[in-house]
Amino acid sequence: MRALARGRAWSVPEELSARVPAERRGPGLGRDAVRLLVSRGTEVTHHAFPELPGLLRAGDLLLVNTSPTLAAAADGRLGSDRVVVHFSTRGEDGRWAVELRAPDGRGTTRPRAGGPAGAVVELAEGVRLVLEEPLAAGSERLWWARAVASGARDGRVRGGNALGGGPHDGGAHDGDATGADATGTDARDGGTADADARDGGTAGRVVRPSGVADVPGLLRRHGRPIRYAYTERDQPLSAYQTVFALPGADGAGSAEMPSAARPFTPRLVAELVSRGVQFAPLTLHTGVASAEAHEPPYPERFAVPEASARLVNAARAGGGRVVAVGTTAVRAVESAAGADGIVRACAGWTDLVVTPGRGVRVVDGLLTGLHEPEASHLLMLEAVAGREAVERGYEEALAGRYLWHEFGDVHLLLR
Repeated sequence: MRALARGRAWSVPEELSARVPAERRGPGLGRDAVRLLVSRGTEVTHHAFPELPGLLRAGDLLLVNTSPTLAAAADGRLGSDRVVVHFSTRGEDGRWAVELRAPDGRGTTRPRAGGPAGAVVELAEGVRLVLEEPLAAGSERLWWARAVASGARDGRVRGGNALGGGPHDGGAHDGDATGADATGTDARDGGTADADARDGGTAGRVVRPSGVADVPGLLRRHGRPIRYAYTERDQPLSAYQTVFALPGADGAGSAEMPSAARPFTPRLVAELVSRGVQFAPLTLHTGVASAEAHEPPYPERFAVPEASARLVNAARAGGGRVVAVGTTAVRAVESAAGADGIVRACAGWTDLVVTPGRGVRVVDGLLTGLHEPEASHLLMLEAVAGREAVERGYEEALAGRYLWHEFGDVHLLLR
């Protein structure tokens, strides 16, 4: 991989891709058998992940994403062609944003053109996936599609808007969140939000129209975790769940693992708590990554519950650091933060893209994996820690032969 991004050029050798989970690299290893790179400004130190409790202090707060990972890849046929469907995000009317991929003969997939509108993918159990329109203008990668249950007459559905399945009717708003406050009302325009803020942070309960297939159920029976070519072999879904994952309402979850939290173990969590480090759960259901095109993130469903908002505000008032575990946690909490830096309970959809220009209002640190040089997430890292800190950290990661991707090593950036 090689890129020239924002005036800098660097590359990641293929051998630095983590091909299997840490616990499968040798006998006696656990999930926490990964390395931890720590950046404090341009100062960089090297650690094992179990040393994390000694790097934080009493009063610090870790924001953790409770979204479970779905078995979001399913085999199908488009005419005579075999395809793999990556189910990404469920819209308000029951449609799904999906990416069609081509099998590569090695158990993974390669990019494939999406569409055309009206194309039908045949899935297991007689379910038909009807492609309707691209998710975003100018991009053919992701499509809104409706999954029609076997036996539904003429592929029709009732009770939903077949063409209005986006996150919110008005489309995305630049760098802002469309969310529900603690009363369940839309924080932007007074409308009624789909998410119920009383459910302890569960992001979004979707009513499935008549005739629409139960996609979460289909994925539980016939799906498998999304896997990319840098991995060595299929892994069970349990390998893609973090210790913080909770069942989602109506089968909701993430298309891909919120992987920064993967190295945490119950023992490590207990040690952190015993040292006075607190945890604040929130939810952001991640969509399908743009592994080849490196597109910026699109709207995703999130929830920051009242209890977590209070924990964030209390930690900041008491001088503690707010450290997000993963870029998803940054996106969620910053979507719930006002210009005054106060976090308020919020649930709905966010299209916030955190960049150095926008900055961060709440987060003092970020624990994250190592990102490819083209990844838009690097802008978020720069927003948290500054460009020089990110560049210095990645120089050290490359020199130290750290491992990339969801089963790889992790990077703690502190402001």
